[in-house]
Amino acid sequence: MSVLAVGMSHRSADVRVLERVTVPAVDVPKVLHDLLACPTVSEAVLVSTCNRTEVYAVVEAFHAGLSDVVGVLARHAGEDPTALYDHLYVHYAAAAVQHLFTVGAGLDSMVVGESQILGQVRTAYNTAAEHGAVGRSLHELVQQALRIGKRVHTDTGLDQVGGSVVTEALADAERALGTLAGRKALIVGAGSMGGLSAAALRRAAIGEVVIANRSAANGERLAASLVEQGVPARAVVGLGTLRELISEADVVVSCTGAGGSVIPVEAVAARTSPLVVCDLGLPRDVADGVGELDGVHVVDLVSLQQRLAEAPSGLDTRRATEIVAEEVRGYLAAQRSSEVTPTVTALRRRAAEVVDAELLRLDSRLPDLDGGTRDELARTVRRVVDKLLHTPTVRVKELASGPAGTGYAEALRELFQLDPHKPAAVAAPSEDKT
Repeated sequence: MSVLAVGMSHRSADVRVLERVTVPAVDVPKVLHDLLACPTVSEAVLVSTCNRTEVYAVVEAFHAGLSDVVGVLARHAGEDPTALYDHLYVHYAAAAVQHLFTVGAGLDSMVVGESQILGQVRTAYNTAAEHGAVGRSLHELVQQALRIGKRVHTDTGLDQVGGSVVTEALADAERALGTLAGRKALIVGAGSMGGLSAAALRRAAIGEVVIANRSAANGERLAASLVEQGVPARAVVGLGTLRELISEADVVVSCTGAGGSVIPVEAVAARTSPLVVCDLGLPRDVADGVGELDGVHVVDLVSLQQRLAEAPSGLDTRRATEIVAEEVRGYLAAQRSSEVTPTVTALRRRAAEVVDAELLRLDSRLPDLDGGTRDELARTVRRVVDKLLHTPTVRVKELASGPAGTGYAEALRELFQLDPHKPAAVAAPSEDKT
């Protein structure tokens, strides 16, 4: 069983392709269920964000597992699997470990060094765990990825200088408007992205914020939080008054996670002053024609992707990359070492049963042997066996931590005819016919 990573991100596909594969939070449990229903998949975690959709799965075999995972993603997207392969990246075993650690560190993000991905990976793990999709392998792997992400941000300072898609979008908005200070903003959607947008707008000294959300609780909670921090804010339930709200705004940030556009052209056409619309939804929240209106500047994932791909990140990522490489080596070494433990256990059990069998044979041949002498003989034999086994068992664990480590464990199993999965059956000593 090995880990398979299958995904699509801003690096492998354009937004129009990516939005077809993205999985809204409400659909994640169903996709996890479909993945676990595959005969080759025993564990699965699904990470779906505004610029990536990735499945991490524990599979029995590479090709069959890949076919099953891509099949599930294709069915969800309503696509033929062959249409997805050109846009997918695939990592297996050690490469899958390295990819997840790199993602968790923020090194694969559209905004290099952003820390939001850590929370997204944690949310993906928690959702998978709640639905019984996580076992020991992915539990250990994801927890390591979260720890490494924290270490990278702490040791390199990326958490102080790294931005996010939200901050980069609002930076574009500020350049277009001159300043956000004192202006009016409309946030459409009060989820995690809406919360990040509200925080970024507050830091930009926004004058007033309106939050439009389909349900009351989240919008009102976000508005109350802004008010507590000195920003005039109010919540509006539903999206029926978007036209009026947009006409009063200078900047709109939309991040609903809805299945289609929620801001049509006619909702924007009534405005009479310059307007910046930040579309951070995937699938997109803003209709295509909005950007063609006079005085309207649209910032979306496409424009952000182009700008950030062409510009240097401004971050020194070398140390972060070194940390990830170091952690990958350590993790894989520990995994290889742990994989040889059942073989060592089987070898020691076999040796112990051989000793017990020989001592029983001694009892039958020397029934009058006194107990003290018998116990001393038993201790002597066990000490001899322990000393003979000590060096090879310690050494095989050391060797197992290397790149070719599994070969040493296989040699040990072959030489001593061991099956680490059935130690009791294979450890029994062969019958002595003498």
